[in-house]
Order: sequence, then C-alpha cells, then structure tokens
Amino acid sequence: MPRHRAFSEPELSAEYSADYSLSFPSDPDGNLRRSRESPAPQGCPCLPHSRRFSFSPESLEKLYQTYFRRQRHETLLVLVVFSALFDCYILGMCAGFSHMEKLLPALAALAGLVAHGCLFLLLKSRLLPENFSQKFLPCGLWALTVAQLWALLGLEFRRSFPEAVDTVGWQAFFAFSCFLTLPLRLARILLLAAAACGGHALVLGIAAFQREGTRQDVDGGELARQLLSNVAIFACAVAVGAMSYVMADRKHRKAFLEARQSLEVKLNLEEQSQQQERLMLSILPKHVADEMLKDMKKDPSQKELQQFNTMYMYRHENVSILFADIVGFTQLSSSCSAQELVKLLNELFARFDKLAAKPHQLRIKILGDCYYCICGLPEFREDHAVCSIRMGLAMVEAIASVRARTRTAVDMRVGVHSGAVLGGVLGQKRWQYDVWSTDVTVANKMEAGGIPGRVHISQSTVDCLKGEFEVEPGEGGSRCDYLRDKGIVTYLVVVPKQGLRHGVNGVKLSLTSSHGVSPPPVTATERPNGSLSPEQAEAAEAAGSASLELGHDNDNDDDDDDDDAEAPNPSFPNPRRRLRLRDLAERVAGAAQNEQELHRLLNEALLERESIQALKGKSTFRLSLRFTDPDMETRYSVEKEKQSGAAFGCSCVVLFFTALVEAVIDPWLVTNYVTFAVGEVLLLVLTLCSLAAIFPRAFPKKLVAFSTWIDRTRWARNTWAMAAIAIVTAADIVDMLGCRRARWVATNGTSGPARGGGGCAEQPKYYSYIALLALVATVMLVQVSHMVKLTLMVLITAATGAVNFSAWEPIFDHYDRRRGQHSSSVLVPSKYSMTTMIFVVMLSFYYFSRHVEKLARTLFLWKIDVHDQKERVSEMRRWNEALVANMLPEHVARHFLGSKKRDEELYSQSYEEIGVMFASLPNFADFYTEESINNGGIECLRFLNEIISDFDALLDEPQFRCITKIKTIGSTYMAASGVTPDAGANGFGAKKEPRSEKERWQHLADLADFALAMKVTLMNINYQSFNNFMLRIGKSGSGAVLAGVIGARKPHYDIWGNTVNVASRMESTGVMGNIQVVEETQQILKEYGFRFVRRGAVYVKGKGELLTFFLKGREKPGSFLGSAAVPLPHQVLENS
Repeated sequence: MPRHRAFSEPELSAEYSADYSLSFPSDPDGNLRRSRESPAPQGCPCLPHSRRFSFSPESLEKLYQTYFRRQRHETLLVLVVFSALFDCYILGMCAGFSHMEKLLPALAALAGLVAHGCLFLLLKSRLLPENFSQKFLPCGLWALTVAQLWALLGLEFRRSFPEAVDTVGWQAFFAFSCFLTLPLRLARILLLAAAACGGHALVLGIAAFQREGTRQDVDGGELARQLLSNVAIFACAVAVGAMSYVMADRKHRKAFLEARQSLEVKLNLEEQSQQQERLMLSILPKHVADEMLKDMKKDPSQKELQQFNTMYMYRHENVSILFADIVGFTQLSSSCSAQELVKLLNELFARFDKLAAKPHQLRIKILGDCYYCICGLPEFREDHAVCSIRMGLAMVEAIASVRARTRTAVDMRVGVHSGAVLGGVLGQKRWQYDVWSTDVTVANKMEAGGIPGRVHISQSTVDCLKGEFEVEPGEGGSRCDYLRDKGIVTYLVVVPKQGLRHGVNGVKLSLTSSHGVSPPPVTATERPNGSLSPEQAEAAEAAGSASLELGHDNDNDDDDDDDDAEAPNPSFPNPRRRLRLRDLAERVAGAAQNEQELHRLLNEALLERESIQALKGKSTFRLSLRFTDPDMETRYSVEKEKQSGAAFGCSCVVLFFTALVEAVIDPWLVTNYVTFAVGEVLLLVLTLCSLAAIFPRAFPKKLVAFSTWIDRTRWARNTWAMAAIAIVTAADIVDMLGCRRARWVATNGTSGPARGGGGCAEQPKYYSYIALLALVATVMLVQVSHMVKLTLMVLITAATGAVNFSAWEPIFDHYDRRRGQHSSSVLVPSKYSMTTMIFVVMLSFYYFSRHVEKLARTLFLWKIDVHDQKERVSEMRRWNEALVANMLPEHVARHFLGSKKRDEELYSQSYEEIGVMFASLPNFADFYTEESINNGGIECLRFLNEIISDFDALLDEPQFRCITKIKTIGSTYMAASGVTPDAGANGFGAKKEPRSEKERWQHLADLADFALAMKVTLMNINYQSFNNFMLRIGKSGSGAVLAGVIGARKPHYDIWGNTVNVASRMESTGVMGNIQVVEETQQILKEYGFRFVRRGAVYVKGKGELLTFFLKGREKPGSFLGSAAVPLPHQVLENS
C-alpha cells in the first residue's frame, strides 16, 4: 500500500497546493484528474471543460457519486424543514387576518405541514426504503415545493390575477435550496431549477398580461421590467446555487479522498500490527512480548531510575522440555556445501516449526543442528508430556525423508523431560527467548543419552503420561554419566503397532490437511528401535512430500498455512485473531492489485464511517457546537475551509445581480450605480486578499503575509467575512433610502409617488428580494461558523425590517392601496409579508448552516482520526523496527520488515573473512541455585542478566561497531566481527580497491579488543559484587562463514561454517581466565601488537590436534582499553 508522506488535505485543482501523497492504483501520478480523454461527460457538462472534475477510473467516480448521494441524503431533511417553515409562514399570514378567504390556503398549508412532519420522521428514522429514498424522493420533494408555490398562487389569488412580483422571492429561495440539498448531479439540478423558475416566470407573465388586458392603467414597460427583474433574481439564485454545489462537491471529494486515505491508514495499521505480532510472537511468547512493548513505551526518564537492567523472566511449573539433535550431522555436512547445508536445515527446521503447532509446542531455540521446544508454556496444559512425545515421534518421521534423499545415516535423537523452567530473555541486544533450570539440563542430557530414532524420556515424564504410551527401559545412565550420577531412570517410547491417532513413524504419517484428508499411510515392518527401514524410508519419500522432500504433507502450501492458522499455537493464544489478521493482510495485498476490491473496501469504510455519530463522542456546547476542549476548538478554527476566495466571489455575483435588478426597476436611480461601483471594488479587494494566501506566487509577499495572517486568525477571518456581507447589505439599504428621497418626496409634496414613471418606489418588494439574496451570500461564507452567519443574518433581517417599518412604511402602504383598488382578494400588507419572509428564510438558512457546521466538525474529527492513525502507524513502525533490531541485525531486519515471508524462504549471505568468538562463564553453574532464597533461581539469572547487559553495552562503543552479537547460549556469549551487509574495511563500507593487510584484518583486532574489554568489565562486576566469575573465551578468524535466518516465520539468525566450529572448540577446550586462539589467528593478531603465550597442541573433535595460544594482552592498547575518559558500563571508578 502506498505510504503517506504528510498529513494534508487532498486538493482538486491548481487553486490548492498539491502536497497530498495518496495515489490510486490506476492513477499513480495524482489523486484527481480532469476528464479530458473519456467521451462520456463527467462532472458537470455545463461547466467549462477545464473545470469538470471527476475521478479516474470511472468505477471510482461511480463509487464517489454513491457516497455523494448518501451524504446529500441527510440534507433532504433540510429541504423538508424548509418546506415546513414555508407552510408555517403561510399559516402565520393567514392567521393574522381572520377572513374566510384565507381558510382554504391555511388548510392547504396545514396539510402540507403535517405531511412534511411525517416525512421528516420517516427520513430521520430511515424507515423509507433506500431505493425509494435515493431514486424517487429527491424529485418528489422538488415537485412538492413547486406544487406548494403554485398552490399558494392559485389559492391566494383565486379571485384576481397575481402580479409579476408575487412569490418571486420564495421561488428564488427554493431554487437555491435545491442546489444545497438535492442528492442529484449538477446538470439535473440545473434542469429542475430552470424548469421551476421558468414555469414560475411563465405563469406570472401570462397572468400579468391577462391582468393588463383588463386594466387600462398598467404600463407595458413596467411589466417587462418586472419580468426581467424576476429573471435576474432567478439567475442570481441559480448561479450562486451552482457555485455552492461545486464548492460542496469539492469538499465532498476531499472528504472522499480522506476516507480513502483513512482506509489505507487503517489497513496499514492492521498490517503493521500483524507484522509486529508475527515477528514478536514468532520469537517471543506473548506475555514476554507484551511486557517488552510496555517497557518500550515508557518514558526514558523512568528507565533511568531503575537500579538494574530490565529482565523479562518468569517461572513456569509443570512443563515438558524436548531436545532433538541430528545424529550423523557431521557426515551430512561433509557431503554438501555450506549453502546447501543451511538450506537443508532451514527447510527441516521450518517443517519442525509447522509440526510444533499441532502438539502445542513452543520452539525455544536452534543451536546448530539441535532443536528444542517446550509444551505447557506460556499456558498450562495437562497433556504437556503427551504432546511433547507426539512432537518427538513426528520429528523422527520427518528426518526419515532426509535420510532417504541424502542416502546418509542421518537420524534424530530425541530426549524429553518434565519439570519446571525459568523462561525469558537476558541482555539488552539480540533478544532470544530461552529457558533455564536444572530440569532443562536434565532434558538436554536425556537427548545426549538417547538412541537415534527413538524418543528418550525420564521418569517424571512417564508419570505425566497416565498410560497414554507404552514404554520400555531406556538405560540412559549407561550412555550418559550425568544421568548415571544423578540416578535418573529413563525409558524409551514404544511405537504402537496399530498406529497412533496423531501420527507416529511408520503408521499414519504426517498431519491432517485443512480439508480433513490425510496422506496415505505408510506401512512397513517395524524395526526394533522404532526407526524406519531403508525400504520404509523410500516408501515414505514416495508417499508424497512437499517441494523439498522433507516429509511435508500432500497439502499445498496454502493448506499448510491454514494448519498453522487453525492450530492453537502458544505464541498465538487467539487463533481466530490470527486468522483474521492473516485474512486482513491478504485483503491488503489483493486491494493493491485489484482495483475493484479496493473500491469495495472503500465503500465499506465509508458506510462504517457514516454510521458513527462522531460528535456524540465529543463534548460540544449544544447551542454553539463549539468543542468544550479549548485545544480542540483552536485546532478546528485553524482547519478552516480553503474556499474563502470562492465565497467572496459569490458576494461579488450577488452584488452584481442586485445592482442589475435595481437598474432594471429604476434605471434613473444614481445611488444604485454608486453603491455598485464602490461595493464591487471593495469586494474585489477582499477577494484578492483572500486569494493571495492560496496563490502566493501571483501576489506581492506583503499581501501574501497579510492574507495568511487573516486565514490563521479567527477574529480577523470573521471580520473579513462580515465586511463582505456588510458591503452587500449596505448597498441594498443605501439604495432603499436613496429611492425614498428620489421618488417618494416628489412634485406634490406628500401626495404620493409620481404616476407613470414607475421606479423603485412603485416596486418595493424587489428590495426585500435583494435582502434575501444578501442572506444567500451569507450562507456561502464557508470560512465562518454558523453563529457568525446567524449574527450577520439577524443584522440583515433587522436592518431590512427596520427600513420596511420606518422609512419605507409609506411606500408599502401606498403600494398595497394601489394594488387593493384592482383586486378583490384580501391581501396581507406587504411590509409584514416581506419582513416575515426574510425572517423565515433567515431561520431556514440558519438551520442549514447549523447542519453544515455539524458536518464540518464531524469531518474534522474524522480527519483528526486519520492523522492520529497515521501517528500510530509511525509510532508502531518505530516500535517494530526497534524490537526487530533487538532480535536481528539491522540489515537482516530490513529484509523481514514490510513483507510476509514463507516458512521455507531462506535469507543467507556468505562472508569470506570473519572472526568468531565464544565467551562462557563456566563457574556460573556453581553460582546458580534454585533455592527459595534466590526466588527459585530468578535472582541468579538477574545477576547473569547484568553481566550480559554490560557486555551488550560495550557494543555501543564506536570501536566495536563492526562486531555483531549473534546470541547467548545459557551463560555463553557469542559474537562475530565483519558480519555486515557489505564487509569492506573494518567490516564497513564498500571499498573495491585493494586493501592493506592491516585494513583487511582490523575487524579481527577489534574482536580481540572486545574480548579483553569483556574481561575488564567482568573484573569490575566482580569487584562490585564480591564474586569471582571468570571468562573462558575461544576465538577464531580468517575463515569463511554463512550467515542466515532459519525459518522465516520464526526467524532465527545464526552463522555456520568451519570458523564457527573452531571458535566453539577453542572455548570448550580452553582454560578459565584465558582467551584461546588457533595458530592462524595468532599470526594475524600479533601484527596488531597483541601478546600471546603458547599453550601447545590441543585435541579438537573433528579436527585432530591443533596448535593453540592464549591471548594475554596488547603491547599497544586499543582506544577503548587505553582511554580513561570512557568508563565501562556500571563501572565504579577507583576515586569515587
């Protein structure tokens, strides 16, 4: 999945910065493209081709349209409320004038109010069928609003003809509302609005012309100006409505992209969680991993207060420990190369890991060709001994195919013992889970004293079997001195002739597949020791093994994966969760390749997001909707809409059309032209200042800085918006007052307006319609809150009402008297109807603004959630990397992070000249005791943890950067030098030019300095703790090794080769307090000033006699040993 570089809003045009990094599978170069290639119209066909925005591919655009319709479906409630308020307006006007003529309009309005109330409840409760709500309801509501207006015209003026000015404001209001609320494409809304406005104008025009035919005093020019003014008002409502639709569409597209980003972040989060869990739990049991993660999240200052290094160690009673060793491994290794051998071990041990799942085994460690695991840890099982024996029998089966394929006498020797263990990790680097206890030592000796091809068990294990297996005397004491000295009675498991339900060697081989089908059983004559005859091994090989003939099931790899998923592995106590995470990872991988699947997941995410009431989970004030958390509210105020330029542009459009209406009504009113010119200039200044922050390159720096300050300052942004509305409103009020002076104070003093000249005083309703357009401009201010909009709308309504009832009262009264002379209908006084209309429209727009505010705050919370998820992804990635880096070398960890590896996949790298060191504490065994005073041995291991941790701390010194800790084996510390991704000079770099001998072997000298530093560190620990621990160190260099990871799902990093074997023998045959090396290593290191003492020839198993030396020190100490300025970890200086 794509990685997100920054948290920023996805933008849709050149008007905004393009810092959004999300890309679609089919559109890697951008999130959103203008449709220039598809012949089918996309977006809005009425817009210029360059402004048609749509997603590519078409399937994504269809998904967006579905999402857009669902989002707009909520706004249908707003349209229902608008219609209900209109019904209330009619009822109010009828109730204010008790007359029988008003009864019919009142009853119609009451019926409409009831219908709208029921519809509101149905929509709010989502009781209407979804198909009906999406396909038929929008057009039905539009038809209902049109019918309401026409019914009002028909019932209100049923005894006379309406004038061309009647209900124009309401028609403009509902036309604009269609763009705000209907969940349809822009082209369809334009068609519906044009039909409604056109029909309204046509009906009023016909009625007006009919009225003109019955009256002699009607001026044809005045009627034409009225109709043109109507068209201008409708055009303004439609134009601003279309702009609002485009702005909302852009906002919804950004929200859609953010939802897609949220989905990807969520999948990334789950993928990271799965990867972290898989890597941790493949190496560590869950209870240890959880404790480590908890400590990793702690504040560093808390860790500094700790007296000791953190140790993760727990005691577990009643477990069974299994040790298994490959017999004949030396012969096998001599018959193949190191690469082939490691590959074979990887395949074999990966198979063992799979076998371990069904009998509930937890693999502890791999030591060369030795494999050991435990049952009953971390969760207790009563059948731990039975499960361990089944595992041992299955391992003996698995090795049979290796014996058949390699034609060598390779076999498996298995030992099992039951008891208690201390399980955990030691040190601070290269964490590997291990177990310690006397019972672990016994289990190891059970394997050493066992018989190839048999499972060797102790008396304590037999006591736990409860007769599940038949056993025979094992006589382990005759083959192992430790068992004889301790008096441990041993047994060998007898394989039942009829086979075992869970599979043993020779009968009913291998695991059952996920389909419940087992491979055909292999039957043969059973050998006395329970192993397979050569003929039986060949039959087992032919019976169906997997790709590398290591005794795999006939099932394909996917089936094996299913076996793993379904088995209740101790490392994954919740198998269903593991299966869910696996399924999620597969969905993530499929989504990246399958666009349709990604879109389906996106649709599911959108539905889930829409079902969550985000604001309910956050504390907000009921009236203002502000967050009660000041920090959250401040953060929201900064995240304002980036469409203020378009909002100010709407104010310019409104001012232009209001001036046009006034110019048509009264071409001789000079005030109109003055206010228009001044107002447009001021609005253009506001618009340019707003655009400067969006297009910084097109404006002077000072203007850009000023614009940016306005954008980021809440009160300045509100003031800027108020100024725009004040300009539009002031222009209307000034024109109204100018009209009164120019037209009302006429030739005959107070006799009334001049006749025959028409003008503004004879058409006062249009100025109330202009005030309605000012309310429309207020709604378009997306950069301010609904409370600011309410304040502005209240001011507009109050100013218009004040003029209507004071300065313009004579004008409205004269207009009503003049109209009443030629109408038999009872008319509501215009000053009341117009002011009430503006008030009802104000309430409607406030309800809509509040709805938009809720949506904006909800989207903001979703955006914050996306950002927080991204932060969690980054934080989890840091934990993941830190954790894996503590288990695997950095270059190896990079290989395993970010992708899922197969069990048999092998990572390996060969090195030509490597140094290897083993350092053990032989007398720690005498120190270790499991008495209660030592908390069952935990306190002893705590001391060992301090020693190993101080050794680990040495690796942080710059001089030892080429040294890699490989692992700890009990109290033995293993490290290597030069094991780096690109071993050049001193183990680092990629130097291709020839190097001197000193540069070539510098890493080996550093390893020798590290061994000497370990001795000094241990001396300091002895000094502080009054102990006398001594190191026995073996070191070998100049040879080649193969480094690799065995088992991709349970990664175990190790190195193999002759150099490793020699270094191990140097340690085991060494003397405490000394560093033993072979002659070849001594010849290299003496050139670096190291001092040696010849020990002599030492017999080494598999190598014969080797001449060895003790490294005693250095004539010229290294920078670490000779620098008093760099104290050792936890060192107590002499002068302190």
